Amino acid sequence: MILAAGLGTRLKSLTHDNPKALVELNGKPLLQHCIENLTDNGFHHIVINVHHFGEQIIDFVEHHHFDADIQISDERKQLLDTGGGIIKATPLFKDSKAVLVHNVDIISNVNFVDINRQFLDSEDDAWLLTQNRETNRNFLFNTENQLIGWTNKAEQQFKWVDEKRSGISTGSTLLDYNEQAFCGLHFFRSDLFAEFECKPQSVIDLYLQLAKTKRIISKHIHPDYWFDLGKPEQLTAAEKFLNEK
Repeated sequence: MILAAGLGTRLKSLTHDNPKALVELNGKPLLQHCIENLTDNGFHHIVINVHHFGEQIIDFVEHHHFDADIQISDERKQLLDTGGGIIKATPLFKDSKAVLVHNVDIISNVNFVDINRQFLDSEDDAWLLTQNRETNRNFLFNTENQLIGWTNKAEQQFKWVDEKRSGISTGSTLLDYNEQAFCGLHFFRSDLFAEFECKPQSVIDLYLQLAKTKRIISKHIHPDYWFDLGKPEQLTAAEKFLNEK
């Protein structure tokens, strides 16, 4: 599933009259980069959610011949955020054993073929792909790489799977956790979100709820490159890197 419904406000003028998914990187829309990377990695059933200028994305997909069966999850009437969007699309996953969710503004050379195979062979319910990267927002995992919380360090905000932790000082050694930066990429069993109500909500909050009873695991990745293209300066940096490469 490609998450392409966002407003793209951080890209400023680039999304005034078109969706973030169709912003170009080296002459090619981000959505096309994403679809071609996924098909190269063996994914041939793709769901794309749309909202902001959604008709442009639908038209783009209809007029390009990709090596994939592409379905649209239409959120033009109501933007459902990252979690609600996945819940709405869940019926479209019924023929799949597992799902990879890929933010449309992520460009990388992550080996999804190997990770998908490893995930299917595991007994875990979801893998959150993570890196050691400087960011204010991080998932928190225990020593067994199981999800136990989330933090926004800039706002000194913590959310815990176990509510008992909320009364412990964040500097306490009793909190034995490690911080990992989320990569905007995650694998999960296709029915994992089926019991949730379809409404606007963050996938972060959903994973924190699921981690009370499910195995939500950090999968650390080491790709040659990974870019979050949410801002104009990040687009410029990615263009420079890829041109040099």
